[in-house]
Amino acid sequence: MFNNIPPITRNIIIINVIVFIVTSLMGNQVIGYLAGFYPFSPFFHSWQVITHMFMHGSIMHILFNMMTLFSFGPILEQTLGDKKYLILYFLSGLGAFFLFNLWNFVEAQQLSNELQQLGFNVDAYMSGASVQFAGSAEAIMKQKELLDSLKGIVATPMVGASGAIFGVVAAFATLYPDSKIGIMFIPVPIKVKYLLPIVIVVSVYLGISGNGGGIAHLAHVGGALVGWLLAISWKKHLYRFN
Repeated sequence: MFNNIPPITRNIIIINVIVFIVTSLMGNQVIGYLAGFYPFSPFFHSWQVITHMFMHGSIMHILFNMMTLFSFGPILEQTLGDKKYLILYFLSGLGAFFLFNLWNFVEAQQLSNELQQLGFNVDAYMSGASVQFAGSAEAIMKQKELLDSLKGIVATPMVGASGAIFGVVAAFATLYPDSKIGIMFIPVPIKVKYLLPIVIVVSVYLGISGNGGGIAHLAHVGGALVGWLLAISWKKHLYRFN
């Protein structure tokens, strides 16, 4: 059965599984080297914009992503062809990284401005210099709270193929809008053209509100946006089966 999967989708799944096994055996140091950090973080390296797409935090994380790719990828690979399918996958992953970190940049700027208004030298801190808190006890407590939030942006990496896969799903929904899929806890199949907008709206809300539970919801939105734009641009040139 696995050999019947088109080669690009099959190889992406294989690479993800191999990377997950290797990084699980080698520990957090390797994960931190390959995961996608905030571009202004001292932990960021240029290759992370690609390598983060092959990193996963848990068995359930990679299982869900690879099952989703297995469900939607083969049809798109056959429809688009190898070249466009690869472009779709990796540009969606890059779009996910960009939108997620664009929001991180907005939040980091707001936090930095508040810290500076309280007298904390953010630039010195980010350069690695020793910085002392100053002011009243209330001001120091506020500075520590803001700094913890800023550390969360700088030191928490983004991992997973979800952004790229959301691009694949969005492209599928664009090219095959009337296709129906079954969703857990929903008793009847739903057309993807109705389901995807709901998922995107919820992801935007969770990403902006900060109630995402450690999931990079805006990365999903970025990937889906790129996938949708590419599918729209290619749609009129494709011969599709519905």
